[in-house]
Amino acid sequence: MSEAESIWSQIVAGALGASVAEQFATVLGVVGVWLMMKRNIWAFPVGLAQVAIFGWVCFHGGLYSETALQCMFFGALVYGWWHWTRGGPGAGALPITRLTARRRLAWAAWALALWGVWGALMARAGAALAWADAFVFAISVVSQILQARKVLDNWAGWLLANVVAVGVFWTKEYYWFAVLYGIFAAMACGGWREWARGFRAQGESVA
Repeated sequence: MSEAESIWSQIVAGALGASVAEQFATVLGVVGVWLMMKRNIWAFPVGLAQVAIFGWVCFHGGLYSETALQCMFFGALVYGWWHWTRGGPGAGALPITRLTARRRLAWAAWALALWGVWGALMARAGAALAWADAFVFAISVVSQILQARKVLDNWAGWLLANVVAVGVFWTKEYYWFAVLYGIFAAMACGGWREWARGFRAQGESVA
């Protein structure tokens, strides 16, 4: 069997061998991102269900860093749901904003600080690919918070985090997860385009 055939067989095995909870969480994840691309308020209840299921799977699998990340996502989604609905009646009433250059640098600095702290903790704990995985963690945290605040720049963060995650999972030979995060990276590009179109249509504003 060639290397390409071996990788393909592992991708198929990973997809088919996932538990019902993992498969359901995967479907909810894709649906949730699509709803977020469309700025549909239903993205939040779908996202809450997805992270609750995935967090439960990670906890029972002993993946405590991923469990902590899902808990953070849950809190950010609750905040985002509340924040979006404060903008006015109906789904998606809160206007899209964009960070100023100064605020963008501040958020980037915060992400780098979180990466440094979390990476050092994971390296000390002996985690595999500690710094790369910590980078995904840090950028995901920042991106989730910006998304909850309906800031356009969140999609740039998700694109970066998902591309790095593809490399992490591919290096660890988790090919199915690499494919899944490749899909999420493509959806981040779509979300960026959709939100940018809405941002221009409403008249530019910065946060």
